[in-house]
Amino acid sequence: MQSSNPFMKSLTKSTTESQRAQAMAHQQGGYGQTGYAQPGYAQDPYATQQAYQQSPNYGAPQKAADRPMTVDDVVTKTGITLAVIVVFAAITMVIGGSNPSLAMGLTFIGAIGGFIAVMVSAFGRKYDSPIVTLVYAVFEGLFVGGFSWLLSGMAVGDSDAGAMIFQAILGTVGVFIGMLVVYKTGAIRVTPKFNKIMIGALIGVVVLALGNLVFSLFSGDAGLLRDGGPIAIIFSLVCIVLAALSFLTDFDQADQLIRAGAPSKMAWGVALGLAVTLVWLYTEILRLLSYFMRD
Repeated sequence: MQSSNPFMKSLTKSTTESQRAQAMAHQQGGYGQTGYAQPGYAQDPYATQQAYQQSPNYGAPQKAADRPMTVDDVVTKTGITLAVIVVFAAITMVIGGSNPSLAMGLTFIGAIGGFIAVMVSAFGRKYDSPIVTLVYAVFEGLFVGGFSWLLSGMAVGDSDAGAMIFQAILGTVGVFIGMLVVYKTGAIRVTPKFNKIMIGALIGVVVLALGNLVFSLFSGDAGLLRDGGPIAIIFSLVCIVLAALSFLTDFDQADQLIRAGAPSKMAWGVALGLAVTLVWLYTEILRLLSYFMRD
């Protein structure tokens, strides 16, 4: 079902590992803004709100750009970000049909560019920057399109490629909705302890994935974590579970910012965080499906 080209396999492994690194960086780096709630730190949104009230400018007329963030802001900014990803993913897939080499290059560029954008947002105090978020969306769209084109078998003319991609999208949407329900019902509560466990688990996954990548580069083999065997299937399932739980942290971050009365522009950072998690979840589901679709 998939191409046997060693270069394509290597690129598939290396670009996917960057997704986990992005997710971990987003969790570890918090959101690069002093005064707002950050995952992994027991910051009280009500204390933040009190700090706003004690500000000399509290109660003064604010510019429209500085109005408090709302759920609609999060939905709108996330929708725009995902739309950009979809558009550029489609462009890469179309290019792949006529120029496979260019598509592979765009996939690699997209993975590296997306990773850098997340680093800038997490550690460069650019959490509220629409430019950083949309730049990430462009790069990540290039990666997602190329990754889907390659891993689904579309690169080798597999007739089931479209169905596999659709199943991965459906699974991603289903998990997202399911975790939103879990968060709203309080079935799993996001606490400082929960965030610490998540960060530790993400670090562990990234270390294992990078170790497997280094091994594969020197041995020419996919490695136990990516060879489609039982261990590879279990590893993908673990990644899917972690990506799903990461949604809870994203939802909680948005909730705290809204309660704290953070500026509306902060919704761009929330959108980036949700996009990182969605892309990671999608790529892991697609990879898992590819294991079962192999001849």
